[in-house]
Amino acid sequence: MLIPHYAVLKVGVNRLLGRATGFFHVEKIDGKFWFIDPEGNLFISKGVNHVNYLGDYAPSLGYSPYNRHIMEKYGSVDRWVKETISRLKRWGFNTIGAWSSGETYSEEMPYTIILDMALKAGANWQSGIITDYFSKKFEQAAEDVASRVCASRRNDKYLLGYFTDNELRWTPDWRSKKDLFDDYMLLPPEAEGKKALVNFLKENYGEISLLNKAWGSSFSSFDEILSATYVPKTPATEVDMLGFLRQIARRYFKVTYDAIKKYDPNHLVLGCRFAYKPPDEVLEGCIGYVDVISINCYPNPYSNELAMRLADFKRIHSITGLPIMITEFSFKAIDSGLPNTRGASVPVKTQFERAKYYEEFVEAIMKQPFIVGYHWFQYFDQPYEGRFDGENSNYGLVTIRDEPWEVLTQKMAAVNLNVEVLHLSSEEK
Repeated sequence: MLIPHYAVLKVGVNRLLGRATGFFHVEKIDGKFWFIDPEGNLFISKGVNHVNYLGDYAPSLGYSPYNRHIMEKYGSVDRWVKETISRLKRWGFNTIGAWSSGETYSEEMPYTIILDMALKAGANWQSGIITDYFSKKFEQAAEDVASRVCASRRNDKYLLGYFTDNELRWTPDWRSKKDLFDDYMLLPPEAEGKKALVNFLKENYGEISLLNKAWGSSFSSFDEILSATYVPKTPATEVDMLGFLRQIARRYFKVTYDAIKKYDPNHLVLGCRFAYKPPDEVLEGCIGYVDVISINCYPNPYSNELAMRLADFKRIHSITGLPIMITEFSFKAIDSGLPNTRGASVPVKTQFERAKYYEEFVEAIMKQPFIVGYHWFQYFDQPYEGRFDGENSNYGLVTIRDEPWEVLTQKMAAVNLNVEVLHLSSEEK
């Protein structure tokens, strides 16, 4: 058997099998979504991000403290990999998450790959800058990445699937107050994205006089909009912004999906790891071009935010009909001694609280019949001095010296063991 399905066997439900296709895929069985492993076994992806011997580089130090410590401790990457995979198995994890070292990709554990297709075309995660998804440049970037990364993995049965990007900006967020419509209005007249926007308006209104009436504008022709950089905010323009957002999303997801499937028709497209619930129009745009919706989620454990996020997940599933995987979540504690001043999530007090809220989060999401997995952020703590973007938090399963946070990892081992049983009891509500 390729991958044991853990507690599923304990309760005598190994009769619940999917199709043995030779590759990971998703199925809905008795009203519940599951990953199905290559041999047809039920599989919940329990992963960890950044399982990476390089650690986080600290600019103020000029090196990665985690990497320095593990090389002193193990002497070689191979020894680190062996111990790390052994630990993850003991703690009940079964998937290598995003941004992990290629050395961890082996027959020991299924893995995922993040392709960063938009970033390769000029987008920037930190600033929220987008790229023109209608451009030939974006098409070529997706093609180049897929040919280089996906083609050689098309027959790898241990690959769960591909993430296309991470936390792209779809709406105003912490990085920019602009709508994507505003970004596309700022493009030059010759840009493919600007032409797509104007064509969208032509199809919507037919005549420029009707657009002017709705917008309160005075354009002499649709072509004049090619040179415009600003539109007034009116009820009509707000509707148009959302309509064009749907087209932007459809274009992004189609280009990335087609590029991946051209070179690797066998593996799952796991989406772009939404930073939080995206607009309905973006969800509608991704239908048909992803196999799983991936979402990063950092609820405040001291509030009712988890209940709100669960409601968001239900709406996302109701719109798309697709399974959902939580691709980042974490809790960081003050007693770690790290600053915890940068990075997502509200600090909790102790490692015991980290363990408690891990259990609450995992049990809550796995009671949803459309959730197929969860990936913790991240394997090691961030540097006290801060990584490239200043994040300096206690996200790790291990310290910067590679010492396990045992209160947390012991709880994880117990919780992870039973999520399949929990998921079997889930019902649509």
